[in-house]
Amino acid sequence: MRADVQNLFIGIHMLYHAHEKDLTLTEMLPELENLGYRVAEREVKQELERLSQENFLTAHGEAYSLTGTGIEEFKAIQEKLKVLCTEVLKPVKAAGASG
Repeated sequence: MRADVQNLFIGIHMLYHAHEKDLTLTEMLPELENLGYRVAEREVKQELERLSQENFLTAHGEAYSLTGTGIEEFKAIQEKLKVLCTEVLKPVKAAGASG
């Protein structure tokens, strides 16, 4: 998977987890690894900082919580994912098949 796409997915996972409860770097890193992402602690920290700079997360010491802006962003992502999943989770047609 391309790095930019992976980073988008990681950001969405982080918003989801922050929606469930405050998250920390030490909790998020193994969670992402369990989901199959190959990430270093530095990359996870950078994504947490990016989400904080965009006002989606706010830091409280080592923990991050979802902001009001983050909740709205998460809701918008959910709506787009509903549509996207109905499209991209259909079986892939063989090359050259018309449809």
